[in-house]
Amino acid sequence: MKKLIAAVLLMGMAVSMTACGDDKADNKEASGAESEQNSETGAVEGEESGNTFTVGFDQDFPPFGYVGDDGEFTGFDIEMATECAKRMGKEIKLQPIDWDAKDMELESGTIDCIWNGFTVNGREDQYTWSDPYMDNTQVVIVKKDSGIETLADLSGKIVEVQKESSAQSALEDEEHTELLASFGGFLQVAEYNTAFMDLESGAVDAIAIDIGVANFQLEGKEDDYVILEEVISSEQYAVGFLKGNEALRDEVQSTLLEMAEDGTFAEISDRYFGYDVCTLKGSEGEAETE
Repeated sequence: MKKLIAAVLLMGMAVSMTACGDDKADNKEASGAESEQNSETGAVEGEESGNTFTVGFDQDFPPFGYVGDDGEFTGFDIEMATECAKRMGKEIKLQPIDWDAKDMELESGTIDCIWNGFTVNGREDQYTWSDPYMDNTQVVIVKKDSGIETLADLSGKIVEVQKESSAQSALEDEEHTELLASFGGFLQVAEYNTAFMDLESGAVDAIAIDIGVANFQLEGKEDDYVILEEVISSEQYAVGFLKGNEALRDEVQSTLLEMAEDGTFAEISDRYFGYDVCTLKGSEGEAETE
């Protein structure tokens, strides 16, 4: 009887072990398949992450970055960045951002760089910069019949800028303390499109703005508006990266120089400005283009 019971117990243990073994094998196979799938997904995600160049820009800042008639993002800096990404073997991702949140976007890793008429001057230590690729000036736009001809004529007038813009920074620096204090009002708006509507309606008397944007906005409207000859300040544009990200900066920098050397920079520039704006320096310290 004891032998019979022992035999039955042994048979039960064998069946149990076989079942457990099968379960473990199945689990192992399933886990392996899942692991393989995750591994494949991870490889793809890693590849996408490593091969994606995410550019932060203001979509309401023509001609550097804006929404075209076809509903797609376009502009001088957009075309430059897209060509640069292509040559680096990366997929471009255009990420419109709120300009006053640009630092947060960069620090959080949402974007790889800020490339959109981004002024170096006054921000030299805040980012890792490419070499400046374009000179720019801050100017003032007024209605042609406003009677405003100089910066001094802005005394008592309402002047508007885009918030966190180069024009705001220029007017708030020490050099322009008296000029700013003379204004009847100094307003900031989220985008320059709003500023131009305010100027047209008479809600403000003048707009302080980058000259490249000014020329683009005034095309076909020269009979109604004028850019004052006296400028607020001169500055330079470059691509801004997170402080310390020199590897990506160097990759972009060498690609921009290549684009300057083979004439691609000039071609893109001519479409938006009518001339070559390139200020990049060659290895011998001379401008690649004039």
